[in-house]
Amino acid sequence: MTPATTAATPDAEDARAAAGGDRAAFQRLYRRHVDRVHGALLRLAGYDRSRAEDLTQDAFIKAWQKLAEFRHESAFGTWLYRLAVNVALMDLRSRGANPVGFVDDEALPDHGETPFCAAEREELERAIGRLPPRARAVLVLHDIEGWKHEDISVELDMAVGTSKAQLHRARALLRKLLGEPA
Repeated sequence: MTPATTAATPDAEDARAAAGGDRAAFQRLYRRHVDRVHGALLRLAGYDRSRAEDLTQDAFIKAWQKLAEFRHESAFGTWLYRLAVNVALMDLRSRGANPVGFVDDEALPDHGETPFCAAEREELERAIGRLPPRARAVLVLHDIEGWKHEDISVELDMAVGTSKAQLHRARALLRKLLGEPA
């Protein structure tokens, strides 16, 4: 490692201490990162707050268990975030999320049945939450979290083209859910 990569940051120091069993250090890491992790998992869980809380707890438990494997090659927050997203994606897989399945178009409301004002975040969250799990995952990872299709395809075990197609379809379903013209 170069001196630049070994620079001590509060996260790096706490990660090393927590890997050695220091619970107070892990608690500091938790407090610093829980909001970002929970926010990402909330979106991936379709805004199911209870599920997101469970996933957040699972992610931090897994982080505690795997802390000794953290190699300090990236920022702790980056490592933790990736681990948390993987926990959510594994949860999607375990629930049998169909990689190409979508909500039946017949089940979606017709234009005008779902009043929406773009300023009403809750309506958008509800609409995203109604998307099928895999489509929602692609939309959230790409459009909200800023992932590239190549990374999404690896994490969701699908072709890059399938990721792009899922994103296109998810956006169309979202527009329909929000009562916007296609």
